[in-house]
Amino acid sequence: MKECTMTAKTVEEAIELACDRIGLPREEVEIEIIDLPKKGFFGIGAQPAKVRVYQESSDKAEIAVAYIKDILTEIGLPHVEVTAKVEENNNAVITLSGEGLGVIIGRRGETLDALQYLTGLVANRADGDYMRVTIDSGNYREKREKTLETLAKKLANNAVKTGRSSTLEPMNPYERRIIHAAVSQVEGALSTSVGEEPNRRVVISSANPKKPRTDGRGKGKGGSRRGGRPSGESRGEGKSSRERRPYREREELKEPEAPRAPISEEERILRSAPPSEAADLPLFGKIEIDD
Repeated sequence: MKECTMTAKTVEEAIELACDRIGLPREEVEIEIIDLPKKGFFGIGAQPAKVRVYQESSDKAEIAVAYIKDILTEIGLPHVEVTAKVEENNNAVITLSGEGLGVIIGRRGETLDALQYLTGLVANRADGDYMRVTIDSGNYREKREKTLETLAKKLANNAVKTGRSSTLEPMNPYERRIIHAAVSQVEGALSTSVGEEPNRRVVISSANPKKPRTDGRGKGKGGSRRGGRPSGESRGEGKSSRERRPYREREELKEPEAPRAPISEEERILRSAPPSEAADLPLFGKIEIDD
C-alpha cells in the first residue's frame, strides 16, 4: 500500500503535493480529508488543510506484509524483516527474521497463531480468491512440526502395544493435521478429534483395544488362583498314582517282611527267665522306678 499525508493552505494543494510525493496520478488514488483549512482572526488560529492520499493494493500478499509491519512497529520491533512467498493453491508463506522473535512466537506459538489469524482476515478483505496465510518466525513452524510428529508416533506405538488411548492438549487445525498424518503411518493406530474450538483435541487409540478382565485378578476360568483348575477336576489329579490310592491299598502294596527263623523251647525259656543276680533280691528290687 502506498500512502502519504500532507498539509497545505487548501485541500487541493495538499492533494497535489501528496500525489507528487507517491508518484501516482489523482485518478488512481484514494483521498481522505483529515482537517479542513481555517483562516482564523487576523491570522491568529489559522489551520492548514490536512489530507491523506493512498492507493490500496489488490495483492493480498502485499496487504498482509504491510499489516504485519505495522503490528511489529507498534510493539517495538520495527527492524524485523518481513518477506512473503506465494505458493501453489494461493497460499502465502510469510517469514519473519531478526531479533526479538520470541515475543512474536509466544507460549507454544499462541501469539504467532493469533497474528496469523488476524493477518489472514485483513488480507482477504480485498477482492479475489481466498488466500491462506502462514506466518513462520525463526523457523519455528518446522521445529514444531518435527516435535509433533515424534510425539504422535511415540503415542501411537504405545497405544498399539498397551491398548490404551492418549488425549493430547488442545491444538489448532494446522497442528491437528500434523498429528493425524503421523498417526496414519503407524499400523494399528487411530486418531480422532474431539471437542469444540478452541479446545478441540486429538485422541490417539489402538484399532484393537484390549478388553478388561472380567473373571477376577489372578484367577482362571475355573475360579482358582494362579491359572486355577477347571471345574470338576479332582484335587488329587496331577499327583503320582501311588499317592492317589487309598490307604489300605497302599498298605497291601508294601513288600512283606522276611520270615523269622523259629526259636527252640530252651531259648524261649532262657529269654523269659530273670537274670540270676536278681533272683534272690526282694520284690521291690525287681521293680524299675523312674526318677
